Amino acid sequence: MRKAFICPSKYVQGEDELLNLGYFVQTFGKNALLIAHPDDVKRVKVKLDATAKKYGIKFVEAPFKGECSRNVVKELQAIAKSKSCNCIIGLGGGKAIDTAKCVAEGDSLIIVPTIAATDAPTSHSAVLYTDEGAFDDYAYFKQSPSVVLIDTTVIANAPARFLVSGMGDALSTYFEARANTKSYANVNAGLPCGYREGYTPPAKGTKSAFALATLCYETLLEDGYKALLACQSKVVTPALENIVEANILLSGLGFESGGLAAAHAIHDGLTILEETHKYYHGEKVAFGTICQLVLENADIEEIEEVIDFCLTVGLPVCLADLGVEDIGDRLKAVAEKACIPEESVHSMPFPITVDGVAGAIITADKLGAKARKECCCK
Repeated sequence: MRKAFICPSKYVQGEDELLNLGYFVQTFGKNALLIAHPDDVKRVKVKLDATAKKYGIKFVEAPFKGECSRNVVKELQAIAKSKSCNCIIGLGGGKAIDTAKCVAEGDSLIIVPTIAATDAPTSHSAVLYTDEGAFDDYAYFKQSPSVVLIDTTVIANAPARFLVSGMGDALSTYFEARANTKSYANVNAGLPCGYREGYTPPAKGTKSAFALATLCYETLLEDGYKALLACQSKVVTPALENIVEANILLSGLGFESGGLAAAHAIHDGLTILEETHKYYHGEKVAFGTICQLVLENADIEEIEEVIDFCLTVGLPVCLADLGVEDIGDRLKAVAEKACIPEESVHSMPFPITVDGVAGAIITADKLGAKARKECCCK
């Protein structure tokens, strides 16, 4: 059996760690193309200036306006070449990070998240959009980032909702990896590199990935609420440090080398509902996780544990929490979207049907709504 595991070359996390960014840049050379939204650059400008001065390096600020498209990638690659940039830095949220991945194409890449809202920073994949912002394609590169650098002081000063969303994304990691382990499904770590170019034989997940996914879930239960309180107070505590690691590193390695399943597929289905568009990726994945547990008929104690965690940290547990008051005849369309042939729902260890997924969504909604009502009555 062919197995695969993929991870960044280096992961560094700590308070004021941005002050050491120049150290990692100088391992590649003197010039770095900085891909970041102007607002994110402004938030950390003092630290960027300090590390550039300390290590004698230069940041070439890219004209990035927030979209990761093929045309933007080509434009920034040309700038990197003309300015003799030795490495690429993606600083900020998801699209800045994805753009940096596409510009670097797997070489000399430093990722610096300013929020811990998803598990994407460690991965070797990116999402491409059109210039107008519509989905285009997924891109996979030959390796994960060279360096992932996390400044937990910056994370602590970001809105707490981002951290909670990251916990929602991380919440699915263990349960999706568990499903892949049972079904012997293929994982992202074995996918080809480039814009769908080339071919790599499929690969299964490793025991190491499953162990990391398990630790991710345990860490969420142990430190999630304490980390939320710290972030609301804009302070760094051991619990916050642990949750940042769970959201970004443990979940990132767990999903890519352990596999996705129904939770993320149901997230994708929910995106056809306009009401859900104002909710973050991880918030929808959290509800998708409850749906997956219903779909696989998990023990009620396990379902209740997940719902209780979501209620404690403020993650959605029912459709109303995602702005959907009446799904009506749209339920089947959501389930159909979640069940298209290329979706990860088919990594579940049993045959999948549209009716089965629709039933899981509506049942999860009722379980979550009941739990929320009971919680509010206490």
